[in-house]
Amino acid sequence: MSTLKPIAYHKFFIMITCVWVSFGIVCAKLVHLQIKQADLFARKSKKNFLHVETVYSPRGNIVDVHGKLLATNRPTHNVYWQGTGNYKLSHEQQKKLHNIGTIVTKLSGDKKKLITQLNKTERYQKKKLIASDIPFEQLSRLEEQFPLDGNITIETSFARFYPHDTCASHLLGYLGRLKVDFTGKMGLEHLFEQTLKGKHGTIATTINSVGAKLSETPLQKPQTGSDVQTTIDLELQKIIETSFAKDQTGMCLLMDPENGAILAMTSRPNFSPSLFLAPISQSDWQQLQNEHPFLNRAFNANYPPGSIFKLVVTSAALEHGVITPDTLWDCKGYITFAGRRYHCHVRHGHGKLNVSEALEQSCNPFFYDIGTKMSIDTFADYAHRFGLGQKTNISFSEKSGLVPTSTWKQETFGQRWWPGETLSAAIGQSYLLVTPIQVARMIGGIFTGYLVRPRILVDEPIEKKPLDVKPETLDFLKQSMKKVATQGTGKRLSRVKNIELYIKTSTAQTSGLDKRDKGRQYQEHGWLVGQFCYKEEKPITLVVLVEHAGSSRAPTLIARKILVRYKKVVDARERNILDQKI
Repeated sequence: MSTLKPIAYHKFFIMITCVWVSFGIVCAKLVHLQIKQADLFARKSKKNFLHVETVYSPRGNIVDVHGKLLATNRPTHNVYWQGTGNYKLSHEQQKKLHNIGTIVTKLSGDKKKLITQLNKTERYQKKKLIASDIPFEQLSRLEEQFPLDGNITIETSFARFYPHDTCASHLLGYLGRLKVDFTGKMGLEHLFEQTLKGKHGTIATTINSVGAKLSETPLQKPQTGSDVQTTIDLELQKIIETSFAKDQTGMCLLMDPENGAILAMTSRPNFSPSLFLAPISQSDWQQLQNEHPFLNRAFNANYPPGSIFKLVVTSAALEHGVITPDTLWDCKGYITFAGRRYHCHVRHGHGKLNVSEALEQSCNPFFYDIGTKMSIDTFADYAHRFGLGQKTNISFSEKSGLVPTSTWKQETFGQRWWPGETLSAAIGQSYLLVTPIQVARMIGGIFTGYLVRPRILVDEPIEKKPLDVKPETLDFLKQSMKKVATQGTGKRLSRVKNIELYIKTSTAQTSGLDKRDKGRQYQEHGWLVGQFCYKEEKPITLVVLVEHAGSSRAPTLIARKILVRYKKVVDARERNILDQKI
């Protein structure tokens, strides 16, 4: 017996120890659950009966310079089926659903599948979307036939709306879906996302064990996004949009040369900003990819300037004493350099002409001759003075263009710059590339004496930089551009009466001349740039580009339509002002 006592005590000790250890573990687990994870389980508990939903705020409007809507919101009416706790749809409820289908032209999904889903909705007292964005006429009929119906709930939300469809699409941009919300993906919608978006609100919904709504409590009210006012003039925007033919690719830009305000801008082909507000099919998306409608050709496309660059070359030659305003040149139809003939577009030549007439008639041999006497680096210096080959710092994404130099070619290709290449550069070809917004800034600078930063918002600061070119040189360029419009390559526009007009046309090669007849894609781009003024209105800088037009005729005809319609708009505004005074 005495030998069993130590064994019994030992077993008893082990048993007591196990009990206390188990008790300690239970207590520790309880402390962990009740104290350390109290907040977690409280949140999970609340989720069982309390749902916090986001209330999306309407986006701010985008308006033109006069406050007219370019992008806004429209109310959308969605129809929901609210379950009432039955096991499944009754005969009366199915009849009611059938009647709804005769009013609403498009219910969500197949009818048999919808009934199956509504049976679950009915059983668990949930809410199911059965029709979205119904027209106001259908909404009125629903409210008339089903007033205060327990199963029918109509909720109103807001969707982005572009009242002028494709108008100014590259400036406005578009929205893309981000989970259940939308966010700006391009243009002003993207650049000013935080300003336009506002702040979403929240609402707490209390539900019972089967999901039926018991009450709603607003937690935070949504704040509508702020409006964005642009410098765009909607009437002018519509003018340039409708001046292009449907099959023409290119761009057009109207800018105030004094303060850089973009008055109108279009890039063709364009697109509808509403395109991505609903799911898009694969075929539609593929077609868009083939047409490249999202490329903003005014800011994000590089083009050879062609004869526009002759304005830069003339400035450099005048200020370096290579020519004077009275220099005469005998154009025989070509010039010979290094054993090669460089031809004029007029085969028999222009005969004797001065510098202004060379610009007026866009005589290539005259500028080839300047190219034999000057370096590419001097041309590049003056191109940079006019703002070419560098970004304008507009709010939008933009390309830099390219102004070649001898150093650039050595670093890029490991080759020297050949003198014959300077001749090509003298007429705006070679490696030269510019963006239309750079050209608009340059043309404006010729008339104002400074380079202005283009801007798209009314409240953007006006930034100017002096143009490092002599005033007398700029005066000579202006006089020559006026002659282009009256008796030179742009004389078709002189038929538009009572408009003060200064222009320069250009035909820019995109490939070798031997490929010109192999298809439209090898033909030259056509440019028309300049400035016009009508009556007491402020001067406006105009840039028109038509891709693969073959000549400057296409942009000239577009410019003529714009000028004629612009006159009508100005006259109509004057009449409205007189009527208001009377």
